[in-house]
Amino acid sequence: MAITKETEIAKIEIVGGWNIQIASDIVITENNAEIGRSRQRHVLQPYSSSTKDSDDNWTHTNTDISAEATEVQAVANAVWTDAVKAKYKTWAEVKLV
Repeated sequence: MAITKETEIAKIEIVGGWNIQIASDIVITENNAEIGRSRQRHVLQPYSSSTKDSDDNWTHTNTDISAEATEVQAVANAVWTDAVKAKYKTWAEVKLV
């Protein structure tokens, strides 16, 4: 009786120009027959941005995508161009005030 657990990427969506929404299914099988499935979702943005410091400077830290599935990494690398990253920074600095 071999029980296995696998993660499958069910959907990758780009929303708002820079948000990457990922839906993943956790699939449990026993003797190659599926016995359970659950869906998890998470969103990636090109940076984590923190509010201004005392000198009105913002900190934008690149999002680490190294632990993401290869297809998610490929989408992020294609979508997060320098122009998109610049737009995100501008948006964050206005919206996160």
